[in-house]
Amino acid sequence: MVRHLSLALLFPTIVACGAIRAVTPQNKPAETPARTQAIARAQVWAPTDVASMDIRTGPTGPRAFPFQATVTCDYSPKELSGGSPKFACANGEDELKVKFGAANAEVFGEVAATRLLWALGFGADRMYPVSVICRGCPSALGGIARENKERLFDPATIERKMPGHEFEPDSAWSWKELDAVDVQRGGASLAHRDALKLLAVFLQHTDSKPQQQRLMCVDQTAPAEGPTTACEHPFMMISDLGLTFGRANTFNANGKGMNYVAWAATPVWKEGPRCVGNLPKSFTGTLKDPVISEAGRAFLADRLMQLSDAQIRALFEAARVTLRLRDPSKSSSGFATVDEWTDLFKRKRTEIVERRCA
Repeated sequence: MVRHLSLALLFPTIVACGAIRAVTPQNKPAETPARTQAIARAQVWAPTDVASMDIRTGPTGPRAFPFQATVTCDYSPKELSGGSPKFACANGEDELKVKFGAANAEVFGEVAATRLLWALGFGADRMYPVSVICRGCPSALGGIARENKERLFDPATIERKMPGHEFEPDSAWSWKELDAVDVQRGGASLAHRDALKLLAVFLQHTDSKPQQQRLMCVDQTAPAEGPTTACEHPFMMISDLGLTFGRANTFNANGKGMNYVAWAATPVWKEGPRCVGNLPKSFTGTLKDPVISEAGRAFLADRLMQLSDAQIRALFEAARVTLRLRDPSKSSSGFATVDEWTDLFKRKRTEIVERRCA
């Protein structure tokens, strides 16, 4: 009883200090026949030519940003969800979501993780590493003050959503719902689904509550105005990969994300003869220590092995990891180099490649 009372008193303090994300359990996604049918038919992977993917540049298109572009925008007093430092601003009619700060793991981890998933063929939003000049941003946000009420935020990222539209009325999904995908009805194979689970383990994707995953409709045409359940090509993707490349933990602590020391010390597999991914469940999470089939392991191993050393280096160059402390909890830990991150990625990839799950 005393222990439970102590934790109850401690939680508000931790949250107020910004040490963890909110720990309130999330509502389960709404279950409707249309949603059930969409999940049964959903894909989680689409073919890509891994060797040709320009990971440093990232996804291109009309709304893309060049690497380390400087973007000027006007502050929008809009409340954004989540616990990491972020704000909304407008560049003409274009509303931007900006995450910022060298102490913010998501500025680094989300770029690296989304570029990796994009290159391998799994769904992901587009994250662009930039510098942002915000006109009218309040001083409470920090940044570097400039003339004319401007503030500079560097490093920062701007988010663009994955092409397609969200399934209505509820696009959130729990990792347990991957088991409801039915290959007999045109849904993703077990190999693809287990590969996605293993990739989440590899990245130590800690914040796996339903709202961090999105059921998309990647149809050729957008729906008419208003909610719709029409979804010709459903696709299940991870929509928030900010707290990755570290160690999954109970309270989704920002300091455990993009943490070289923590990622290096965290094996991909649990001990034992079975292929069980080593992924502790967070308080709000829905994925824990998934059992991986040989088909899933082999599929992900094959995709990862198609990445060249230059592409892996580009992954960490794009994420600007040299601005992130090796262990963010210790200022004396110094900064890991791109080469160190690259070598660590390859060592952890070997854990997957050399394992057999048959």
